[in-house]
Amino acid sequence: MSVAEKLGSKVDTGFAIAFLQKMIQHKSYSQTEGERELVDWMGEQMRALGLKSDVVPFDGKRANAIGRWVGEGGGKSLMFNGHLDTNPVSEGWTVGPWEGKVDDKFIYGIGVSNMKAGDAAYFCAVKTLIEAGVRLRGDVLLTYVVGELQGGVGTMAMIEQGYRADYFVNSEPTDLQALTMHAGSFVFVIELIGKTRHLSKREEAVDAIAAACDLVPRLNGMKFSGAASPEHEKINRVNVGVIHGALGKDLHEWRPPQVADYVRLRGSGRYAPGQTEGNCLEDMRRVLHELEERFPGLKATVTNEKLNGRLSMPTFEVDRKSPIVKATNNAYRAVRGAEQNTGALTPPGFYGTDAGHLYRVAGMAGIVCGPGGRYNTMPDERVDIDDYLDMIRIYMGIICEICA
Repeated sequence: MSVAEKLGSKVDTGFAIAFLQKMIQHKSYSQTEGERELVDWMGEQMRALGLKSDVVPFDGKRANAIGRWVGEGGGKSLMFNGHLDTNPVSEGWTVGPWEGKVDDKFIYGIGVSNMKAGDAAYFCAVKTLIEAGVRLRGDVLLTYVVGELQGGVGTMAMIEQGYRADYFVNSEPTDLQALTMHAGSFVFVIELIGKTRHLSKREEAVDAIAAACDLVPRLNGMKFSGAASPEHEKINRVNVGVIHGALGKDLHEWRPPQVADYVRLRGSGRYAPGQTEGNCLEDMRRVLHELEERFPGLKATVTNEKLNGRLSMPTFEVDRKSPIVKATNNAYRAVRGAEQNTGALTPPGFYGTDAGHLYRVAGMAGIVCGPGGRYNTMPDERVDIDDYLDMIRIYMGIICEICA
């Protein structure tokens, strides 16, 4: 029996739930004072646990909280990574978004799935091991970053400041599955320019709205060329999320008897490791060329939109034979008595996560594995309590195996 298995019963479930409730009760919307307040609070909690802890500023007022459990030397180091910023509350909630309500099955709150339950789980894993007197050879870094919703600016700042480890675990919600690959993402803009006529002469017009209606399902069903394997192709996806159509680029809406000659669409694409944004855009241009042939006289263009202040999320991939994947699978098996679902899994494979920056920019091998997912980004966002507590135990197992 492993050390982590022996200590699994030592997890203080009351503390773990109360700690997560306190995280939820911080209204940490991205790019707000509440985000910074939670960063400061996490720094205090890590110092109280005895970790070497710093609140590390970047880009003016923003900051990350980073703690280090220093090992005795001679072991591999492990970084846990998770973001503290949350999406806004949508309509349709029936519980208080910042209450941290708990019932017999779930804990509720905005950001609990994405991704405060993962954040709390690795804090509680380290707390349990420290209080049990476990001594490690390698260091464990707990990184609580901001700005993931701006494309990972907090993690990028942390990387630029020199923080590294031999391996990482990103705790984005995967329902405790081991995600070994996820897509990169880009935002696109498509413009369709037709020819207007009065509805009495509609047959002479080139209807941009009709062309858009033809186009959208074709885009949403796309797979990109050059996928390295069927598993890679599985995480290709396009989604049109915004569409505006009317007269002219100023989108005049006061003249509906005329056929619309202009449509602007915005959406996002997902592509696998080995594919590129450039290749994806070329594939989309071929689809637009076919559209022009179906609608003679139509002009269709696509461009990659670089959002101001937002980074692109790169692709992520790890070899399934990597020690971090094996350690995650072993810990899951020890806790749940079953084999862990592992691979380019969907829907998590369509995510963009900070794992892409840790892999592409910092050159680290890692895994994406966290509690939550089924009830993510929806009213009454919640996490199964059993999944949250088991995630703590699984993280304990990963720490003990990687850090010796």
